[in-house]
Amino acid sequence: MTTPNEELSALSEKGLLRQLRSTRPRPSSQLYIGGTELLNFSSNDYLGLSKHPALIDASRQALSEFGTGSTASRLICGSLELFHELEELLAESKNTEAALSFANGYATALGAIPALVGKEDTILLDKLAHACLIDAARLSGATLRIFPHNDLNKLEKLLISSKGRTLIITESIFSMDGDRCPLAEIIELKEKYGALLLLDEAHATGVLGPTGQGLAEELQLQGQIDFQMGTLGKALGSAGGYLAASRSWIDLLINKARSFIYSTAPPPAQAAASLAALKILHSTEGVELRNKLHCHCARFNSLSPIIPKIIGHNEQALSASEKLREAGFYVPAIRYPSVPRGTARLRITLSAAHSEEQIDLLLAAL
Repeated sequence: MTTPNEELSALSEKGLLRQLRSTRPRPSSQLYIGGTELLNFSSNDYLGLSKHPALIDASRQALSEFGTGSTASRLICGSLELFHELEELLAESKNTEAALSFANGYATALGAIPALVGKEDTILLDKLAHACLIDAARLSGATLRIFPHNDLNKLEKLLISSKGRTLIITESIFSMDGDRCPLAEIIELKEKYGALLLLDEAHATGVLGPTGQGLAEELQLQGQIDFQMGTLGKALGSAGGYLAASRSWIDLLINKARSFIYSTAPPPAQAAASLAALKILHSTEGVELRNKLHCHCARFNSLSPIIPKIIGHNEQALSASEKLREAGFYVPAIRYPSVPRGTARLRITLSAAHSEEQIDLLLAAL
């Protein structure tokens, strides 16, 4: 039997050892690591809302009114008014009958997917889907079949042979590559074969669409998607996750999603900040922030704020990240299992909180 130290040594030899780095708060575009101030190009705070006065004020007010905790699960006595108000606005924003919020995006996937499908059913999952979607699919007990990234031909072949309730799962913007799924074509296939579609808009929420609701809103396809999943902890600057769907599906989740049923509800301040962020997305300020972010993306010839620089080898990716750090930039090296073996990379993320000067400095350093 191997010891923990032996396992850690093996990870280190492969360039896969990870360590926590303590940081200190700074403006959204900066951070302190090891006493050094760095320009932060690693955050998913795409609109810079995590330090927005409206979110901070909403959190403070909720702390004063509701206290620090919800004290119980939603089904016991923790279903505070704030959660209902947040879910009503989420449903309105997603053009669905209802929505349900969770403590975080991971808990959303692990609670929702096993409640939607079981051992008699089939999940068709994009190969580059996020770990939370993979883990939830495995947990469900459904037959799990993987299709190559954005491969519509293979997806159709799997649909032809699928059994039971069939759930297609994909992301709108993929978290490590920054590319988009062919959403309209996937919807055509799911309707042709009578499947359901779960679209994870985690990295598109706040970024795409007239009111920042994601790729489905941008393409005017919200009404054709069965389950719209997303997070409140990236562009919305708060924390939490959600699933938007029909009233009957949401009622079923309330009764079957274990991560919802058996968890103490999130802190009231978290819901208050998320609600404030959603309101900003619908405002003129939200439009301005998205436009600024899109301008930054255009400087990199990118359609999303996620820009991967594929290097390949783990040690070379770590070395490149360290050289950027020495130059004053924090750009993390992403390695297996976050990405496939042999595709270690720098993952650059842009934010509306960055200035044009900071973008130019990074371009020069790269």
